[in-house]
Amino acid sequence: MSAPCATFIAADFSLERGHLLRLTRTTRFIFLSLLMSGFALAQDVAVDPSVAPPPKAHTSHLKHLLVIGQTKGWEHDSVTDAMAAIYNMGHETGLWDAMLRSDTELITKKDLGGRNTKNLDYFDALIFVSTTGELDLDEGQKKDMLTFIKDEGKGFVGVHAALDTNYKWPEYGEMIGGWFDEHPWSTFNAPIINEAPDFPAVRHFPKAFVKYDEIYQPKEWSREKVNVLLSLDPSKLNYQNPRVHRTDHDFAVAWSKSYGKGRVFYSTLGHTQEAWSDPDIRKMYFEAIKWILGMTEGSTASHPKP
Repeated sequence: MSAPCATFIAADFSLERGHLLRLTRTTRFIFLSLLMSGFALAQDVAVDPSVAPPPKAHTSHLKHLLVIGQTKGWEHDSVTDAMAAIYNMGHETGLWDAMLRSDTELITKKDLGGRNTKNLDYFDALIFVSTTGELDLDEGQKKDMLTFIKDEGKGFVGVHAALDTNYKWPEYGEMIGGWFDEHPWSTFNAPIINEAPDFPAVRHFPKAFVKYDEIYQPKEWSREKVNVLLSLDPSKLNYQNPRVHRTDHDFAVAWSKSYGKGRVFYSTLGHTQEAWSDPDIRKMYFEAIKWILGMTEGSTASHPKP
């Protein structure tokens, strides 16, 4: 079909010496109406399916996470599930994007040489997902990581075996709150008490509940240095187990703490692959990430054992 044309019937016009043809107000209105109709018709032309559509504009997310799943010791089957869950939480809500890595190269402030990659200066938070053993971090990287959290006020989340990492790095234990010292009951129906129902990451849990998971016993850990959010119910545990080392029977399941200007969250929950399909566990880590990013508020002040 040829391009639309406008035919003017009984067009009212006048000629004046030294002036161009001037359309009357009525004629101009008809002309513009027909012209707009032509534009609309032009939009209805068939689109060649063999031609790729133009790329969509990249959505700029609010925050950037660096998620590390390096394992130098025991390898948990749930690492992939956890990393995928954290990525999807941000993607589905638009609150963050996440770079998932099984190496530690990006934990640095050094220029990595224009390879279209990032360093810590790009990120707002660091998440260790069941990392184990002594991670591949040189002294410069360790210093940069501590500066990132302590001095710059960025966030850190430790998932499950993040407590089973970096035993030869004292400042790491200070930052996260302690280290792994056995899991006396392995994976079991853990009786858990919610000690901080006002904290964003645990307020969806009831006062007492049970989760099938592997609960770590921490060492070089003190309740006075963290805000215990969840803990095992000491009245429902078997202390005849030879792997029980804590004589105070204080087994924290999740805590928050400050490290300089930064916010730190840790939980032992998330050992199993099934845990990452549990809405309660997913919500806990989702809200924990929001908290360490400064999107919500919650206490880091310690309190006595209930």
